[in-house]
Amino acid sequence: MKSSTRQDNSIMGSRMRRGFIKACWLSATLLGLGMTAQASAESAASFPSRPVTIVVPFPPGGPTDIVGRSLGAALSKKWGQSVIVENRPGAGGNIGSTMVARAQPDGYTLILGVTGSHAINKWLYKSLPYDPQKDFEPVSLAVIYSNVIVANPNFPANNLQELIALAKKNPNKYSYGSDGNGTASHLSMELLKEQGKFKLVHVPYKGSAPMLNDVMGGTIPLGITGLPSAQPMIQGGRLKVIGLTTAQDYSGNHYPTIAGQGFPKYDIAPFSGIFAPKNTPPAIVAKISADMADVLNQADMKERMAKLGLKPMPTTPKQTADFQAKQIEQWKKAVEISGASIN
Repeated sequence: MKSSTRQDNSIMGSRMRRGFIKACWLSATLLGLGMTAQASAESAASFPSRPVTIVVPFPPGGPTDIVGRSLGAALSKKWGQSVIVENRPGAGGNIGSTMVARAQPDGYTLILGVTGSHAINKWLYKSLPYDPQKDFEPVSLAVIYSNVIVANPNFPANNLQELIALAKKNPNKYSYGSDGNGTASHLSMELLKEQGKFKLVHVPYKGSAPMLNDVMGGTIPLGITGLPSAQPMIQGGRLKVIGLTTAQDYSGNHYPTIAGQGFPKYDIAPFSGIFAPKNTPPAIVAKISADMADVLNQADMKERMAKLGLKPMPTTPKQTADFQAKQIEQWKKAVEISGASIN
């Protein structure tokens, strides 16, 4: 009987010790989580305490670079810290995106991701060195904008319907240039060709600048690119507008839209937005997002963006993630229609 009692007491004591150890472990874990959360909050409150780098995964001078430098200057002023805009072009945005995906997740290295790097490339590249969703924390959209179909001033068509009639009368006689194979500009035109049932020969370029030079010089009659890149040439009379890919003209210049020329459901707006490496602390992500909203909503920023044909579009991290997911599905169809593929 006494032996049984001693055994029961031993078991009870063992259970109590295990319960005590478990309680201590749980308390330590909760304390650790609390300290981590507090440290994260304190870190976010003082962020940034040193220069921040925004990687632009395309060459200088294009729409992404223009947005990156405007945003970098505004954030630098707000934060009282240098914001370094670093161009890392190559492979349709993949080189810069891969670099940031592998960067320290502390908020000090960000990427201005775009339609190509953070939506299209998922379907375009057979082997992508990063995942546009799994390897990043969405922070905020920056802007959306129009692609614009432009023509040499001597081209016989002056609007979309005239272009379509000319193309149907002369299948594959006319060519158009884009920013590159599988880019948003290329796919926007391929979607239009599919809807309008007309043919044009695609000539991919490495960026908008050489393509626009060839359109102005008459080497090719037509081109499509971001409105911010073409705007100076349009206003200078060296290019004429055939149509914008968005349902409205964000530049306020009353350029004709594709939607207003017989395709009411056609509305394609490339985007750019800030993404951070995966596992960047949520408090820092939220702070950067809030600060972006603040600078993008400033009157001078809105005015500057409007002149370039850009529409500021600040979003929360959740809204950014949802928008990106929809974009990825939208561009899947476009890649399939175009037949574009890159190894």
